[in-house]
Amino acid sequence: MLDKITKIVQDYKSDDSITIDASTTFESLELDSLDLVQLIMDVEEAFDVSIEVGKDPINNVQELIDVIEKAKG
Repeated sequence: MLDKITKIVQDYKSDDSITIDASTTFESLELDSLDLVQLIMDVEEAFDVSIEVGKDPINNVQELIDVIEKAKG
């Protein structure tokens, strides 16, 4: 899952050199709230899930993974 999220972020930022791990924050990736919404839309499509923005905190990659796993049931 982390590899897939990394690829989504790399594509979104148009930078294949970006490396992330579970503790990487979206702030450190210089993503603002609008960027995060777009990124979540890309993640929803890639993982075939629906994520309610604002329901659960999504400040770092691990929190995003947790939300995806929760959405997948």
